[in-house]
Amino acid sequence: MSGKVSLVGAGPGDPMLLTRRGQALLEAADCVVYDRLISRPILDLIPERAQRIDVGKESNHHPVPQGEINQILLEKALEGLQVVRLKGGDPFLFGRGGEELELLAEHGIPFEVVPGISSALAVPAYAGIPVTHRAFTSSLHIITGHAKSGSQLNINFPALAAAGGTMVFLMGVSSMEKICGGLLEAGMAPNTPAAMVESGTTPAQRKVVSTLSGLPKEAAAQGIHSPAVLIVGQVCSLSEPFDWFDRLPLKGRTVVVTRPRERVGTLSNRLRAMGAQVMELPCIATIPITPCPELEQAVSGISAYRTLVFTSPFGPHLFFEELRRQGKDARALAGLQVAVVGPKTGEALEEHGLRPDLVPQVYDTEHLAELLTEGPVLICRSQQGNPELVRDLARRGVEFTEVSTYRTEAGCTQKAELPPDSWVTFTSASTVEGFVQAVPEEALSRITGFCIGQHTADAAKKHGIQVRVATRATLDDLMETILKEVTFQ
Repeated sequence: MSGKVSLVGAGPGDPMLLTRRGQALLEAADCVVYDRLISRPILDLIPERAQRIDVGKESNHHPVPQGEINQILLEKALEGLQVVRLKGGDPFLFGRGGEELELLAEHGIPFEVVPGISSALAVPAYAGIPVTHRAFTSSLHIITGHAKSGSQLNINFPALAAAGGTMVFLMGVSSMEKICGGLLEAGMAPNTPAAMVESGTTPAQRKVVSTLSGLPKEAAAQGIHSPAVLIVGQVCSLSEPFDWFDRLPLKGRTVVVTRPRERVGTLSNRLRAMGAQVMELPCIATIPITPCPELEQAVSGISAYRTLVFTSPFGPHLFFEELRRQGKDARALAGLQVAVVGPKTGEALEEHGLRPDLVPQVYDTEHLAELLTEGPVLICRSQQGNPELVRDLARRGVEFTEVSTYRTEAGCTQKAELPPDSWVTFTSASTVEGFVQAVPEEALSRITGFCIGQHTADAAKKHGIQVRVATRATLDDLMETILKEVTFQ
C-alpha cells in the first residue's frame, strides 16, 4: 500500500505564517523533504522519528536536481510513508509544485497541496507596502526574476510598462539591474517608486526604498542580497508611513530562550511577535521519574489528604496520568483542595477539568507555603524543588508528603555563539546552570539575563550575569520586564 505526498507551502519565513493544515501535516509526517529557506522553528515541528531530507535548492545551485527530488517523493510514498514536501512560500507560485506532482500522478500516488503565504504578498506587507491601493493601482503582476541556467531573462518589459500597476519580482536580486533597466527602456518614469526587501517577514528584514532609476545603486550600497523581493510601483511610496514591522519594540534584538524544548514555543512566539530574533537554546530537560512507587502509593491513598499541591505545569500531567493508570478520574479528588504556584500551573490543571482552589498572590513556593495551613498535604513536584516550601511546612508543624514525580537535568546539546549584548531569558536556576555550560565564560558578562523569580536571578548573578527580575513569576511579567528594558535604552 502506497503512502501519500503533501506539498506544503511553508510561507515566506516568519514561522507564525505557516498554515494550521501545514503544521498538522508536518507533525504527522514520516518523511519531510525540504528546501534551503525553511526557518528553524518550522523544521523543529518535524517529529524526531521522521526522516529528514534536505534538498537545499537555491538560485542557480541545485545540489539535488529537480528530477531526483521528484524520484525521492515517489520512492518514499511507495514505501508507504506519509511524506511532506516542504517548500518556501507557496508550492504553485514559482515553486515547481506542478512538476513534482506529475510523476506522482503517473503512478497513482495520493497527494495533497497545502497553499502557503507567498512572499509576493507577505514581504511587501511586512515592509509597509500594500500591493494594491485604490488611490494608486488596481492591478498586481507577479514575475519571476530568475532565468533558467544558461538562459536570458525572458520578461516582456513593454507589456508590463503598458499595463501599469504594482510589479513584484521574486528571486530578482541578481537580475535587479536588468529588470530596472528593462522597465526604464520600456518607457517607465525614472522616478517611479521602487523597493527591495531582503529576508522579508523575519527579524533580519532590511529594505531599501528608492526610485526605479536609483534602486540598483542604493541596494548595492546597502549590500542587499538574496533572498529578496523587488517591488515596483506607486504603492512603494507608502512604505514609510505604513511601516509597522521595523517599529516593533524588539526588532533587531536577539533574545535567547532557554526553556525545555517541549515548552519553548509559548515564550518564543511572544518574543517573535514583538520583532525579536529568537535563538532557542533549551538548557534544561524535564524527565519523568518512572517507575515512581511514591506517586503510585500517594494516588492510591489520595483520599487521606486535605490538599494537593503542584509547583509547575508538568506536575498535573504526571499526576493525572497515574490517576488514569489506576482506573480513576477527577472524581477521586472530591473534597480535596488543589493548590498551584501560579496561573500557568493552574492552566495545566484546568486541562484535566479542575480549577485551583489556592493560588498565591506572589507566584513562588515561599508564598505558596503560606496558604498551606492544614495537613495532610501532598506535594507533587520536581526532584530539585525549592527546599523552602517543605522547610516552612515542617517549621509550622503542617503534615505533608513530598513526592518527586520528575527531575530536571541542566545542560544543552549544543554550544552557542551569541551576538554581543544578547538578552537571555531564564525561568529557573536549572536553566541558568545549563546555559553557562553552553557558552564561553567570557560571554557571560556581556549578556543581560531576564529572570523569573529571585532564586533564578541569584543563580545568574553567581556567574557574573547582569540580571533583570520579573515582578511576578509569570511569562506576562517576564515580557513586561523585557519591554521596559527597551524603553529605558
